[in-house]
Amino acid sequence: MKADAMTEAAVKAVLDKVAEGYAKRDLALLRAAFAPDPDVVMYGTGTDEKRVGLAEIQAQAERDWSQTEAAAVTYGWTSVSAAGSVAWAATDAAFNLKAGGQEMTLPARITFVLEKRGEQWLIVQAHFSLPAAGQEEGEAFPT
Repeated sequence: MKADAMTEAAVKAVLDKVAEGYAKRDLALLRAAFAPDPDVVMYGTGTDEKRVGLAEIQAQAERDWSQTEAAAVTYGWTSVSAAGSVAWAATDAAFNLKAGGQEMTLPARITFVLEKRGEQWLIVQAHFSLPAAGQEEGEAFPT
């Protein structure tokens, strides 16, 4: 169900907090967007990037930052839906990176599941992916 305007704005504010914390390399801001639960989950784009719990999510951000001179995420098309105290969002995004002196932009797809606790929306699950290399438009699988 499409989220009402107030819920959509609140959820997008949390997503913006993630983007700001990531770009500024601000762990406190980044962590504040996620639920403090031991089973909060984040999947990254790498084969080994399954992070469970805030400590592992923090370690992932620190790893990303240690391998880049700059890293930021920007959102494009974004859909926010909700039912009661649960919301979910999907967004086309871009990771803008500088690594090894080279600047690059990687297209990404991100989904979030959030739960409203009191007046605050918190991420309980996040999934970051990159479109499959070698898969042309109209093809079901990469070649």
